[in-house]
Amino acid sequence: MTDSRQKQISKVTLVGSVVNLLLVIFKFFAGVVGRSSALIADAVHSLSDFISDIVVLVFIRIAGRPVDENHEYGYGKYETLAAIIIGLILSAAGVFLLYEGIANIVDYCKGVQLEMPNEWALTAAGVSIVLKELLFHYTIRAGRKIDSQALVANAWHHRSDALTSIAAFIGIGGAMILGDRWVVLDPIAASVVSIYIIKTSIDLMKPSLGELLEKSLPLEERRDIERIIMSVPGVDGLHHLRTRRIGERRAIDVHVKMDGSMTLTRAHDIASSVESRIRSRYGASTHVTVHMEPL
Repeated sequence: MTDSRQKQISKVTLVGSVVNLLLVIFKFFAGVVGRSSALIADAVHSLSDFISDIVVLVFIRIAGRPVDENHEYGYGKYETLAAIIIGLILSAAGVFLLYEGIANIVDYCKGVQLEMPNEWALTAAGVSIVLKELLFHYTIRAGRKIDSQALVANAWHHRSDALTSIAAFIGIGGAMILGDRWVVLDPIAASVVSIYIIKTSIDLMKPSLGELLEKSLPLEERRDIERIIMSVPGVDGLHHLRTRRIGERRAIDVHVKMDGSMTLTRAHDIASSVESRIRSRYGASTHVTVHMEPL
């Protein structure tokens, strides 16, 4: 991982962690003063966001270490591991919010009078929506620009927090406007959004799990790699193309067929051209291994 890429990830994550810490404090305070269990649950979700930021900061530093004798392909998969941990934290937050929402709905059905929230809770939820949505766009733009799975996963964590804040805002506002009979809107909205959070966390973990389990690159990329290889003069065919991701890097292993009568020097130059063109397309840090075979 380049120093500039690591600094960019750290900068974006640090901004998010500061905002999350402030929101955790504010929402816990407003939840208690504003008598809103939904906002307190939302504060717990913001706390999970803050923990996710810490995970990214720690694991990105590890992923940025240079290649050594113990990790000859580098430490890139620590970034993948960070994305999975964030997904697990997000899942746990979703399950917690779903449990709390259903429990409050059951209590309401049993005749338990839920507390009516006030303006403190409504204001805190509104502030959270704005800040977390801004953080989502800021983080996902950076994550896609530098191709960081961990940042993209963290961005969706920000979006899920914005959605839970929307649910809290609707529930709190609905209860305040419609009266005690509709105070159940708060836990209903929170339960619906928590299901979305769980689904989002699963979608985020799928590509990272595939990478850890040595899943091949997407079909479009493999076809592009084949096209690049066959465009090199002197290459007459290829087979046994194997691909995978190692964090931000790609690893490519291929058998290339050439004229068996050419010199070793010429065959080596052709193999070097294959490596050069692939790295030109997918980055200088791409791992490329070319096996030369006579046609």
